This record gives sequence, structure tokens and C-alpha cells, in this order.
Amino acid sequence: MDSEQTETMPEKTFEEVVAELGRYPVDAFEFVRDGLQYTVRKIHGDPGELERKVQEWMAQREISADKLATLYENGELPEKLGRAVEKLGGPAALNRHVDGRKLCFGLRDLAIEKWGLMASTVLANWNIRRTDDFGAIVFALVNNDFLQKQPDDSVDDFKDVFDFSTTFDHGYEIELADS
Repeated sequence: MDSEQTETMPEKTFEEVVAELGRYPVDAFEFVRDGLQYTVRKIHGDPGELERKVQEWMAQREISADKLATLYENGELPEKLGRAVEKLGGPAALNRHVDGRKLCFGLRDLAIEKWGLMASTVLANWNIRRTDDFGAIVFALVNNDFLQKQPDDSVDDFKDVFDFSTTFDHGYEIELADS
């Protein structure tokens, strides 16, 4: 999933998307959105200054990564921006995509980091009890133009990635300091 918006602006508000799905509160959607940023940074690192400038240019013009690649390939980018994209290694180097499986593990790590032993309780309070629930939220955002997906991304990528009980309730270890 990509955390940038597509060329089309969402027709619905974030809150309307939440209400339409009806299974999870706004907090669950915000956690998944924050978790995507967390996972992207964890996998791809923080963007450098040049990459940030290209991303800002894209965001200001609501240009997706696919559209940037097309403009680059057709020589239609402003000269300075074209040189910046070239220096970064081409449009593909700007791809900060993470697949559903990696996103699930990133969301797991963020939940444990934020809530520790309470992670499963917080997530269950939001009706998130399986990795499939993460997929339902992600694809509600994708289907409403809040997130982008790659052609091979599927809601099935989120199916049974890990077991919540094993991960959050039985897999958590407390380290004791030596006395």
C-alpha cells in the first residue's frame, strides 16, 4: 500500500468512509494510517531531502507515483525536477510501497510499541481481532482514494498473517533487569 493519494481526490470524507464500513471506529482507521507510515519508515527509512522535495512537488499537484513515472518517461517533467528524479535513480526509486503482509507485521510492531501487554485489548475494543480486519480497513481506504495499491495487491494479502492470541497475549515477554 502507498500512503499517497491518487490523482483523484476522495469523494467521501474520512469519517464517511469509516461510517460506511461501520465495523471499526475512527481510531482504528487512524491507527492503520499511522501504522502504514510507521511501516514505510521502518522498511524504506526516512526520505532524504531531495526525495522529500520531489514528494512535496507531487503532493502539491496531486500526482501519483504512476503519473510521475509517465511524465518522467515522456520527458514532461520540469527540467530541475527531472534531474532530481534521475539523481534519485528514476521514478521506481521513489516507490515506498509495502505489501499487506509487511503492513500487518508493522501494525503488530506499532501496537506492541504503543500499548505493550494492552495491545490486544485496545485492538479488540476497535473490533480488530485478526489481520483480515487490517485488510478491511486498508481496502476501505484504497477503494475511496485515500491510499493507493499496486495491481497485485489484494485484501487476501491480509488473510491469517499471524494469530492475535499467540502474538499479543502469549508471545509477549517481559525482560527483568538483573539485580
